[in-house]
Amino acid sequence: MSPRYVAAIDQGTSSTRCMVFTDEARLVTVAQKEHASHYPRPGWVEQDPSEIWANVVEVVDRALGDVGIGRDEVAGLGITNQRETIVLWDRETGEPIGPAITWQDTRTDQLVHALEADIGPDRLRARTGLPLATYFSAPKIRWVLDHDPELERRAEAGEIAFGTMDSWLIWKLTGRHVTEPTNASRTMLMDLRTLQWDDELLDLMGVPRALLPEIRTSAEVYGEAGGALAGLPVAAALGDQQAALVGETCFAPGEAKCTYGTGSFLLVNTGDAPLVSESGLLSTVAYSLPGQPPAYALEGSIAVTGALVQWFRDKVGLIGSAAEIETLARTVDDNGGAYFVPAFSGLFAPHWRSDARGVLAGLTGYIEKGHLARAVLEATGWQTREVVDAMAQDTGLPLTRLKVDGGMTANHLLMQFIADVLDVPVSRSLVAETPSLGAAYAAGLATGVWPDVEALRAHWHVAAEWRPEMDARVRERSYRKWRKAVERTLDWVDEDDEELEGEPV
Repeated sequence: MSPRYVAAIDQGTSSTRCMVFTDEARLVTVAQKEHASHYPRPGWVEQDPSEIWANVVEVVDRALGDVGIGRDEVAGLGITNQRETIVLWDRETGEPIGPAITWQDTRTDQLVHALEADIGPDRLRARTGLPLATYFSAPKIRWVLDHDPELERRAEAGEIAFGTMDSWLIWKLTGRHVTEPTNASRTMLMDLRTLQWDDELLDLMGVPRALLPEIRTSAEVYGEAGGALAGLPVAAALGDQQAALVGETCFAPGEAKCTYGTGSFLLVNTGDAPLVSESGLLSTVAYSLPGQPPAYALEGSIAVTGALVQWFRDKVGLIGSAAEIETLARTVDDNGGAYFVPAFSGLFAPHWRSDARGVLAGLTGYIEKGHLARAVLEATGWQTREVVDAMAQDTGLPLTRLKVDGGMTANHLLMQFIADVLDVPVSRSLVAETPSLGAAYAAGLATGVWPDVEALRAHWHVAAEWRPEMDARVRERSYRKWRKAVERTLDWVDEDDEELEGEPV
């Protein structure tokens, strides 16, 4: 009898979980454990790779043990991970060298400015699909090597390994040093068309080739786990947002999903050729299956969505829990003319302005706390609208439906507002944790649980749907106000401010 289960490790920004699914894509069990983030200086965000690895072992063991699933009953284990976060480790001992530097970390700001030179942030976009930004992995590697000449020598000698979180976990599980294109495409070191490390990019960034993992496909058996998780076939890896695209079964060009969490990430499938954005979006690999052309996507990354609700709860104190914001927002009929642009550390897509800072615009004496709650929620809707407009401009394809997942989709008022401002239906899938489902799907494809991507569509079901109700004139007038508010955020930080960022000025 063939194995009935597929499992997924979801190594996220704040926690790691293991989810187990049946061959009918039904969730069986989940185990989760949080890990710490450390902020040693303003703009620095670090994590402990050893803590994350220990948590992986614990949650996988606990998830299988809780329901009595033997490892021989698991066809494959897929990995989905926080992207752009880097780990360096000793090839001989397997021990990490220093902390993981996360995707949120901005310590490379000056290095990124230097790389822009006189050309600007789009210097590498044609080859990598990405703007120069602190967000991506390569400047973080360069920063580490710049601050430790001995480490650079060892890296050039092949004694040190680099990886994003997928590589780190695959190494710890199987002993192989590999990655796959969805993660490699976020480093600024991979050519988007060849899906290989690019020598000119490596030279520009000063990253030794000896550091880098081999690039494999997203769905293949990389090896069998040893040690504490011995016997589990490690069969897939995908960056978290691409895994969500697969979990939402967005396999046709024009199909789009948005994951609403601390930040939000909207991806649209663009087919088997990369489309370089002219509207401030990222071009990225959606997934890569053996024997097939890679699929590509455009991505709009929104830095602050759920984090704004957390800020409203923890720093402003007008609500006691995230769920209470919907109740407070429903005490009024609209935002009262108030608009909140949460550019706490700059604006991501489609603006990419690190000099922006947050504003609350349109205040009058009429505004009360219910209006502020509305403005906080509506910020997520308007930021989504900006990204969708940019995608339509790049692709020429109007959005007809948006599939959504993530914690913020529990807020019905917000989901209705997003449907209203996009003027398309918004659908939430039955399985909310679509990154884990996408990783499980990829592992199942690699091990024969499912024959092809079309077989996965039968498992996607709508749990809730919101249809647009807003008058078109109201929508466009409100959007113009939002864009005015965005303009007020720009040019706030200058060079002197950057040196003092995080200190009172």
